[in-house]
Amino acid sequence: FSRSIHNFKVRYFCCWLEEVVLVIQSQRNSYHAHQSAQRKAEILQQAAQLGQEAPVVLLLHELSEYEGDWTPFLSYPTLFVLSYCQEWFLGKRLHDNEASIIHHYAFSEDPSSFGYPDPAAGWAISMSLLQRLAERIQYERMKSDFTIDLKHEIAFYIWEGGNGPKLTAVPEFCTQQRDYCATTFTTYLPNCGDAVNKEDIFVAVKTCQKFHSERVPVVKATWDKDAAFLEYYSDVTDPSIPTIHLGVPNTERGHCGKTFAILRRFLSDSVPKADWLLIVDDDTLISLPRLRKLLRCYDPREAVSLGERYGYGLMQSGYSYTTGGGGMVLSRVAVSRLVSSGCSCYSDDAPDDMVLGMCLSSVGVPITHSPLFHQARPDDYSEDLLSMQQPISFHKHWNTDPVAVYTHWLQDTQPRDEL
Repeated sequence: FSRSIHNFKVRYFCCWLEEVVLVIQSQRNSYHAHQSAQRKAEILQQAAQLGQEAPVVLLLHELSEYEGDWTPFLSYPTLFVLSYCQEWFLGKRLHDNEASIIHHYAFSEDPSSFGYPDPAAGWAISMSLLQRLAERIQYERMKSDFTIDLKHEIAFYIWEGGNGPKLTAVPEFCTQQRDYCATTFTTYLPNCGDAVNKEDIFVAVKTCQKFHSERVPVVKATWDKDAAFLEYYSDVTDPSIPTIHLGVPNTERGHCGKTFAILRRFLSDSVPKADWLLIVDDDTLISLPRLRKLLRCYDPREAVSLGERYGYGLMQSGYSYTTGGGGMVLSRVAVSRLVSSGCSCYSDDAPDDMVLGMCLSSVGVPITHSPLFHQARPDDYSEDLLSMQQPISFHKHWNTDPVAVYTHWLQDTQPRDEL
C-alpha cells in the first residue's frame, strides 16, 4: 500500500513483478485522482523499462463506489488471491514515545514497544496474511466503531493480541532518498502554484464565554492576524473581542447547532463572500499560510470537504467525517449543497463534525483527507511522522504551552506577506 505522492522503484523487488499487487491509497477528489493515475502510469512505465510483465496496480478509490472504502479493512476481500507465502507485514516502523489519546492509550506501560507503518514510506503484507485477514474480516466485528488513526489500527488488527505478526522494519521502505530504497517520499504539502489569497478564506472560530479570557487571547497572539476575514462565535456578545451570538445556546459537547448556524451565515450577505470556509475551535492552532498553499491544489468550484478524516461504522455502511478540532475546510459549493439539502442537527449538542460528515455523505460529497491537520497535540504523534510534515494544525491546550507549540510547529520564518 502506498500513497499517490510516493516515488516507487520497482527494480528493488526481488520477486517477479507479476507476483506483486500495488495498491495506491487514492482519493476521489479530482486532484488526488489525477495524482494517483499519474503515479500508476509511472510504475507501469518502470516495469516496461525493466522488460518484465507489469504488476497489478490498483487505485483504492476505484475498488468500489462506497465512500468509506479508504480503510483497507474493506478492501481485503477484494484483494484476496491464493498464496503460498509466509505471513509478513513489512514497512518503515513508527512508534509512540508516550501513551497517546489517538491510540486509546494502548501499550501505555511501554508505548515504544509496538510498531506501526509509516504511510509515507508505504507498507506491504504477504498474500498468505492477506488471505487470513480477508477471511477473518468476514466474521469478526471490529472492536471499535470509530476509525481514527488507520496505520496504528491496521497494525493492531494484524497483531491480533500477539497471535499475528508484528510489523517488521525493512530499510528499503524509506521517506528519504537512499540508493537502496524501494520507496521514497516527496511531501504532504505539494507545490500547486501560488497560495490562494487571504480573502479567499473565511474563518469561523467557535468559542464560549468561559473561554474568552483563556483561549481567545492565544488565537489573537498566534494565528488570528493571518486571516483577512475572521469572526468569533460565542454564546454571548462581547464587543471587546468581538464575538457574535448566533442565537444558539452554548452546549457542553457537540456544538452542532452553532456549526450549522455558521454554515447558514457563511452563505448570507452578512459576511464577505469567500471561496472557502474554515471552522475551528478556540483551542485549535493553525497555520493559515500553509493552508492557503494547500488549497491551491483544490478547485473551489467543486464540492470539497478537507481536513483530518475519521470514520464511523465504516464496516456497516457508515460514513467518514472531518474532525472538528483539527479544522474543517469546506468549499462554498459544498456548504451550499449541504444547507440546501435540508440535512440538519438532531439536537444542538450533537457532535457537529460527525453530523456534517453524515450530511455530506448523504449529498455525495467525499471527505478528502490531509495528514497535515491534527485533532490532538504534537506529543500525541510519532516524532518521525511529524518530522516529515509541514503541519497545518494541532488541537488542545491540555498540558502544553500553546504559544510555544505554535511557534515551534506552525510559525513560518519568512514574512507572512511572502506566503
